[in-house]
Amino acid sequence: MSDELSAMSYLYDLIIIGAGPAGLTASIYAQRAALNALVLEKLAPGGQTLFSEKIENYPGFSQPISPQKLMEEMQKQAENLGMRLKREEVEKIGIENNKKVVYTKSGGKYKTLSLIIASGCNQRKLGVEGEEKFIGRGVSYCATCDAPFFGNKKVAVVGGGNVAAEEALYLSKFADKVYLIHRRGMFRAEKILQERIFKNPKIEIIWKAVIERIYGEAEIEGVKIKNVETGEIKDLICSGIFIFIGLEPNTNFLRNVVKLDEMGFVNTNQNLETDRKGVFACGDVRKNALKQVVIACGEGALAAYAAQKYINEVKGIEYK
Repeated sequence: MSDELSAMSYLYDLIIIGAGPAGLTASIYAQRAALNALVLEKLAPGGQTLFSEKIENYPGFSQPISPQKLMEEMQKQAENLGMRLKREEVEKIGIENNKKVVYTKSGGKYKTLSLIIASGCNQRKLGVEGEEKFIGRGVSYCATCDAPFFGNKKVAVVGGGNVAAEEALYLSKFADKVYLIHRRGMFRAEKILQERIFKNPKIEIIWKAVIERIYGEAEIEGVKIKNVETGEIKDLICSGIFIFIGLEPNTNFLRNVVKLDEMGFVNTNQNLETDRKGVFACGDVRKNALKQVVIACGEGALAAYAAQKYINEVKGIEYK
């Protein structure tokens, strides 16, 4: 991209923040609508989807598919249509005369008529003693990334949703024993995943328990777990702990810009527009009921459509 295009004097129709499934789909629809759009992504396109082992519920595929391959194809499709992508992390958003100004941590400044927030989420942390200390030395938030390091060892998985169940099953291919720790007495995961968990001889479920502390010397040696009903605390010997207790939205750069809920997710109306005119949100960063690739893609398409309508109205173009 030329210096002219990145200068503050240049006005984009649309800037999309994030290049996961929602952001890439939004880019595809934006390009098909001939919008002058820019995508900003701090890491590699694909988002959290890249950390999954496989996708079993994406329509149109009778067999599980590779998340990496799916994201690669989405990126190629967007690029073939002319997607402009810059690897920059957004620091803050400004508003100038109804124009949106995106400031990046590398010093970039980009002005746009409309904005789509598709910045996704990160795995939420436990916030217990030893967690930060042992990140990369036994504490992990991605079984697909780190499972091979725990061959024939004992590991713990924390969580009760789809991701925790999927990652526990994946870890069982490598580890000698997988302890699945959940603070409640039943899982939130899909029934098909629960059935696989219950049938897996390597997985032991520890109900109604939480992690109190992670300990060890150079690496993890075990964790202290507490029964939430009795208060009893006991040691669980393991070499690693994988944490999947929910998602934390990437919305720090949106504080005081758009309305967020108590967890930090972006509130929108049915057309995915925030309380700030011309600012839309889609995918995992948005307050919605289901965090799935297919949902993110659908929302990305709708957000781009809504942004196109807004842009045309601002430019005074009749839109039907």
